[in-house]
Amino acid sequence: MLLTLLNRKEKLKFLDLVMHMVSVDGKPNEIEQRLLNMMLAEVGDGIVSEYQFALSKDLDETIQYFCEASPTVKNIVYLNLVKVTMIDDFYNTTEHFFLEGLREKFEINESKKKQLMQIVYLERDLREKAKRVVNH
Repeated sequence: MLLTLLNRKEKLKFLDLVMHMVSVDGKPNEIEQRLLNMMLAEVGDGIVSEYQFALSKDLDETIQYFCEASPTVKNIVYLNLVKVTMIDDFYNTTEHFFLEGLREKFEINESKKKQLMQIVYLERDLREKAKRVVNH
């Protein structure tokens, strides 16, 4: 969501960060993998062909890159990471703590966190409503 607003380097760094996040508890599950594929489609073919699908050796460097980014970039990155953690109905504490640590490092306050989470909930609700409409 809104990943097209990121520049080339931000997109590559975001992909690296999201790969680390879904790997904190092992390999990405099927639902996480599907969402990753959708995010890859959103960032564009040029980025996908350039990205190496392996975890970078320096997660701290990637996090630091976003710590120095604009608030808009931080919010877009955090929003999409929240979306990944909430894609399935499985609550994962390891992902939660990883995400919460990033929120603090990105200096995203509780109010902004709630707003971003609300966007993810609204998107999920809309998707479920659309499924019900087309299936009935």
